Amino acid sequence: MADETSWISHYDDDTRKETQDIDSLSEPGEEVDKDGTVISLDIMTDDLLDRILAYLPVESIFRASSVSKRWFSIVTSESFSWNPSNSPPQKPWYFMFTSSDEPTGCAYDPNLRKWYCIELPFIGTSNWIISSSYGLVCFMDSSRVLYMCNPITKRCKKLQEPYGLRFSDYGALAMSVDKESHSYILAIVKSKQVPENFSQWDISIHVYKSEEETWATPLTEVLIGWRGGEESVICNGVLYFLVYFTGGVPSESRHALVAYNVSGRASQASLRRSFISVPCSLTCGRLMNMKEKLVMVGGIGKHDRPDIIKGIGIWVLHDRKWEEIVRMPHKYFQGFGEFDEVFASSGKDDLIYIQSYGSPALLTFDMKVKQWKWSQKCPVTKRFPLQLFSGFCFEPRLKIAP
Repeated sequence: MADETSWISHYDDDTRKETQDIDSLSEPGEEVDKDGTVISLDIMTDDLLDRILAYLPVESIFRASSVSKRWFSIVTSESFSWNPSNSPPQKPWYFMFTSSDEPTGCAYDPNLRKWYCIELPFIGTSNWIISSSYGLVCFMDSSRVLYMCNPITKRCKKLQEPYGLRFSDYGALAMSVDKESHSYILAIVKSKQVPENFSQWDISIHVYKSEEETWATPLTEVLIGWRGGEESVICNGVLYFLVYFTGGVPSESRHALVAYNVSGRASQASLRRSFISVPCSLTCGRLMNMKEKLVMVGGIGKHDRPDIIKGIGIWVLHDRKWEEIVRMPHKYFQGFGEFDEVFASSGKDDLIYIQSYGSPALLTFDMKVKQWKWSQKCPVTKRFPLQLFSGFCFEPRLKIAP
């Protein structure tokens, strides 16, 4: 497939030791029976081994790919017969990385409460803009180069970029995958300051459809006193993105939400008229699609110092009105140690992840049972005081390709 590659095209002993829990008396590809008899799986045909591995949950499939070259070839092939109905419901994983130029990090599985080491493709910098949907993850670096990847099968594809995107001051990325056809839509919000007019910002929306493999620019508009940023998401065919107040006519809040229909079902004349107020004064906001509902995790600013964070809240949008779901208990807020006014947060289905940029500590919130829980300690450690951490949420799936 053109422009497509594997994230890890090699197999080595170090990888196997990190990801494999096999009895110390047995070799890769062998099982030990109750009476101590070693049963070799190497004598099985590929078809039979395929059927056996197909009954493993996705986290075991991920680890099985590191057992041997043969197992890696089977579980990453397009003909692999894995069926998710054989496994319990899989919660979304969280990939954490540090502010280095090495394309490595660790993925957290909340089902087993374990971390796995993953290598990322083609990443020469930690300054990524990332969006995920239904097993696929899209990366856009500071030069606006785009890659679409499946982090479990390790397949990756470079996408063409829209004309002129590299010359923007800010860029936000969002994507949505169709669960039936596996086609996807990408949306990029470009924000560029108008020359010689610091209060005006040229906002343009660029949409890519995988079935057509083409970009379109359905809207360009100049906003006065508001600029785009890097936060956006697609829910039910609507692109939502945050804009930030830059000055001019006084505003009650430093943030506002913009809604734009990218499904093509209805036309829209003006971005300014689609502004939705945020629920309170925010230090930052993080948008996520939770079962096709727009959820925002936001840092709550102090009344007299709105740039100083005093807590974290979670809201869901209903017909342009925000409903508060919960506020983070103070003991968890304190558990991060020093918490900056901005932080990382993303989620899928019912699970939300929250992470401080200054620490590898990771907190989860289950929307269904309203439960806060710390993750297991991440293997990514802090090596120097100013080291930064970030991450993103994705759904581990095998049967989807870029």
